[in-house]
Amino acid sequence: MITKTLLLTIALAPLLGAILAGLFGRQIGRAGAHWITILGVTVSAVLSLYVLKLIALDAHLPVNLSIYTWFEVGSIKAEVGFLVDALTATMMVVVTSVSLMVHIYTIGYMHDDPGYQRFFSYISLFTFAMLMLVMSNNFMQLFFGWEAVGLVSYLLIGFWY
Repeated sequence: MITKTLLLTIALAPLLGAILAGLFGRQIGRAGAHWITILGVTVSAVLSLYVLKLIALDAHLPVNLSIYTWFEVGSIKAEVGFLVDALTATMMVVVTSVSLMVHIYTIGYMHDDPGYQRFFSYISLFTFAMLMLVMSNNFMQLFFGWEAVGLVSYLLIGFWY
């Protein structure tokens, strides 16, 4: 069954890894940063595969869940929520599996870089932003996900400058 907790775990696991690697990178070291972020993305990837199995193989109906209401003014209502159908489940698997491969490749690619922990924090944050973009159930959340992807892309592109 697809629940709020399941979808929140998929979305927030990479964010938690990004926060921990970003704030405590010096304390946890290089290995700690990559293991924490890889663990977060792996959890999201495995759970995304489970959601895809439920939607594609078990014929689970699409799910539209409201997690939190930001504000409500008259007929205007802004929520944080998730819409998961076959396309969304497929994209969740694509985003998390590609991100997991990038995380693993980055261990060797960035091995001597002084900003190692920061880079892992950025790519994990990018994964969170992509998941928010893909899973959103409204245009406002989709817009914020899109902007977050743009911001983190800027941080990654300008990493060495």
